[in-house]
Amino acid sequence: MSFTGVDSLDTSLSKSNSWLADIDAAFGTKDRRLAYRVLRAWLHSLRDGLSVDLAANFAAQLPELLRGVFFDGWNPSRVPHKYDRNEFIARFAREAQVRDSDVAKSARLVTGVARQHMSEGGIAHALDHLPAAVREILEPELAGSAAGQRRA
Repeated sequence: MSFTGVDSLDTSLSKSNSWLADIDAAFGTKDRRLAYRVLRAWLHSLRDGLSVDLAANFAAQLPELLRGVFFDGWNPSRVPHKYDRNEFIARFAREAQVRDSDVAKSARLVTGVARQHMSEGGIAHALDHLPAAVREILEPELAGSAAGQRRA
């Protein structure tokens, strides 16, 4: 089924929808608005912690639609931002519209889904450039378990 009549956009919509469905499943919900808010917060929080080159390399792996979400509102002259743990949590919670106490779980779930859809090396390389306190929030507890389930 074609939504737009443009193959590349239809593929991007399908892949982006798959990300949201997997986030829904990880949360155990059918709330696509929540899935989108959390994914958007994850993408923006990650993006702003990376240099311009790293952000561009990371974004290249995203479906076209999610690449647009990733870069929406980006100010490359203000990156990389070196978050401390509390600042990262506050920013993520505000953008995702979740409680501060839900940020770690939400961020880990999205990281796990990203690992299913992206190359392990691309995610690891991006996370390696973040402060340790932020990496601890973003890393899923069982990081290796999702790697074998990555999609092509």
